[in-house]
Amino acid sequence: MVATMASLPAAEIQKPNILFILADDLGIGDLRCYGNPFVETPTLDALAQQGVRFTDHYSPSALCAPARAGFLTGRFNHRTGAVDVPSNRGLDRMSLSEKTFGDYFRHAGYATALIGKWHNGLYCRDHLPHRRGFDLFYGFPNGGQNYWKWHLMRNDAVEKHDGRYLTDALNDEAISFIRASKGKPFALFLAHHAPHSPFQAPEALVQKYRRRLPKNAGETVAIIYAMIEAMDAGLARVFQTLKDEGLWERTVIVFTSDNGAQLGPDGSGGSTMRYHGGFSGNKGDVGEQGIRVPCIVAWPGRVPAGRVVTTPVHGCDWLPTLYSATGAPPPAGAKPFDGLNVMSLLLGKPSPSLESRVLPFQKNRYLPVAHSDAAIRRDRWKLLWPGVPFTMKKDSGRDNPSYERGVVEPHWEMPLDWELADFGDIKTEKPRLFDLAADPAERHDVAAQHPDLVAELAKIYDAWFGKVFAEWRQSRHAILDHDREYWKDRRAPDPAVLFKDYWRWPAAPKGTNRQTADPLTIFRGYWNLPQPGNHKP
Repeated sequence: MVATMASLPAAEIQKPNILFILADDLGIGDLRCYGNPFVETPTLDALAQQGVRFTDHYSPSALCAPARAGFLTGRFNHRTGAVDVPSNRGLDRMSLSEKTFGDYFRHAGYATALIGKWHNGLYCRDHLPHRRGFDLFYGFPNGGQNYWKWHLMRNDAVEKHDGRYLTDALNDEAISFIRASKGKPFALFLAHHAPHSPFQAPEALVQKYRRRLPKNAGETVAIIYAMIEAMDAGLARVFQTLKDEGLWERTVIVFTSDNGAQLGPDGSGGSTMRYHGGFSGNKGDVGEQGIRVPCIVAWPGRVPAGRVVTTPVHGCDWLPTLYSATGAPPPAGAKPFDGLNVMSLLLGKPSPSLESRVLPFQKNRYLPVAHSDAAIRRDRWKLLWPGVPFTMKKDSGRDNPSYERGVVEPHWEMPLDWELADFGDIKTEKPRLFDLAADPAERHDVAAQHPDLVAELAKIYDAWFGKVFAEWRQSRHAILDHDREYWKDRRAPDPAVLFKDYWRWPAAPKGTNRQTADPLTIFRGYWNLPQPGNHKP
């Protein structure tokens, strides 16, 4: 461990409140303090001036659910079971043996809440946040939600949209939770949906960015910047509440994002292309823009203000770091952290061990593939294997109906689709080596000039992947075994009725007549058909 409570002055050992704020698809170039010339984010810019802004902060994964699993557990996402986003296949779920942010802080005597987006296990109440260590869940389990016509869960109850913008509703709940926690430390995981699709924002803010942006900027970018500013304005109200309640200097605040920005077509003829700091990559891949995300940390009066830190930091570091400030032992059944305690770095102390550690990443669809969309960083060097195209493709016809229904409908329960793709023998590309100090945009592959370094980093990565893949298999078995037991004596809903208005007919085989075809024979994997039994990947 890099720092412990023993390294802090005695006056700082009082348990601080924890406010962890996670944006959704917010890229490294989406804040003014990270160089964006158009968006207005005065609240977060001021937070950076009062604390630490990280230039080389990495999400645990390039995609939502696996990234969140890393933030929530302090462990590499593969170990937990969460490797992808199709909730209908349980690939977003964390094994019930994993301890979460909520479990840790509840064990330390904190009031705990997760407000906002979950996306780490739905369609089964055992996997929802209020059964994973959080006293309060106010939010949505699905990967997306309509910003105006939302349905949010308050633990087991469902609350329907009431005219408020989703971002405002989440900030309002955060304010209520903070005010209600008097006399007891709180740990709040505030998981905002912005600026993830659907792209919706208050019209006045959208008009502001229509006027501000160059004519060649798309309408969608104006909406995205409006979504970001609306979130920033709401956080100003949250921060003011901390001050009004006398909690500002007793609260550690972390702001970051789950993965990089989604850059490209927006699905409706427009584009989300916007300022991204010159980095390569995209949401879903391990290029720098896919995994290097904004991160601001403030602890007024404790963490020195106005610092910019270039030391690489990993999203798995935050749970061990924040929990160290409680002085409490880990809860029973806790597993080893993969993240490190970076408190000394926050306090401005030398942390040489952080400079030379390795940071591994891997993300493809469905069954993890070692050398598809994978990378390892050490010091200035990054070794990267590009994604094999057919392992990166989502089966939208099979997996999207449940997601799209969840955007506008209240949460429901249903069994999992157990089957995973069998990729067979895969030919992968040779890894590419980048010197991030000289080439942060990853334009110049220097692997040929450093063959020994390539071999060394590849060996370290392969050893890592072998270990986490084996643990993923164990977690996957546990998740599927639990689902089978859960549904043993329950009646599953009829998928033909459940998804009547959500079938992805454009993804059906050419020539399919959607008026006469049975969708359950066109789109495989639904539970009223015989299960393929392929739950041993």
